[in-house]
Amino acid sequence: MRRWRANPWVFLVICLVVSIALVTASQLGILGPFEGIVAAPLNFVSGLVNRMTLSVSRGIDDLTELETLRQRNADLEESLAQLQSEVVELREIQSDYNRLAELLDYTTSVQNQESLAADVILQADVNSLLRTIVINKGARDGIAVGMPVVTRQGLIGRITDVTADSARVLLITDPSSAVSGRLQSSRAEGSVVGRAGGLTMIFIPLGAAIEQGDLVLTSGLGGNLPPDIVIGVVTSVQKFEFELYQQAQIQSLADFNTLEIVLVITNFQPADLSAFETDANGGNGQ
Repeated sequence: MRRWRANPWVFLVICLVVSIALVTASQLGILGPFEGIVAAPLNFVSGLVNRMTLSVSRGIDDLTELETLRQRNADLEESLAQLQSEVVELREIQSDYNRLAELLDYTTSVQNQESLAADVILQADVNSLLRTIVINKGARDGIAVGMPVVTRQGLIGRITDVTADSARVLLITDPSSAVSGRLQSSRAEGSVVGRAGGLTMIFIPLGAAIEQGDLVLTSGLGGNLPPDIVIGVVTSVQKFEFELYQQAQIQSLADFNTLEIVLVITNFQPADLSAFETDANGGNGQ
């Protein structure tokens, strides 16, 4: 061994001769059986390595595809959220358009009436006895106390308080509200007052014919409201023995709990009847 290390050329020559002999024997087929025995484990190891490499490669491809799918899913979710937001916005625009179209149709159907559209910025509290709303129009917009407030479905109430940029509306369903009304069919008159759960028309003459479905309009008596504004329809009639009047339950066509846009009739001012009341009580102290 030391001799080979001392003379590496001898070792190189021997290795070269052995290599040539092995190659020659292999080409002559002498080493065939031995090559099969040696190649079997090597082929097994090579196949195992190939399968492992293929599995790793497929795993990497699957991870890449999974990440791509996750990113695509995130993009789709973001697009869906944006579309849902746009759908909600479009529905609100459509709803506002429908309400404004109804109000416009109402304003064109009445004569000699000027009105101003206003948004409801404070709804009536259903748990409170007071039934009022607040709108976003005020004195700067020409709103004054006593002006009627309506929708296409009919009378809503009257302006009771005004600030520079807002106003309070007393709804006709408030217990303190009283509106002079008239039955459209019989022309019988009475007073429509707010009651818990709706409206009641009182002081209707006993001889007046009243039926369910009769339309009730403002009469204009008292000068507090213009005539012929729809108040509601009769749902039931009550007659009491020994009473001088009869009364009827009235259902408004408007939903007071979902008011969003209303019209204020701006060219109507309540009549001042105080001078006539003074005359009726004796006038000027005479």
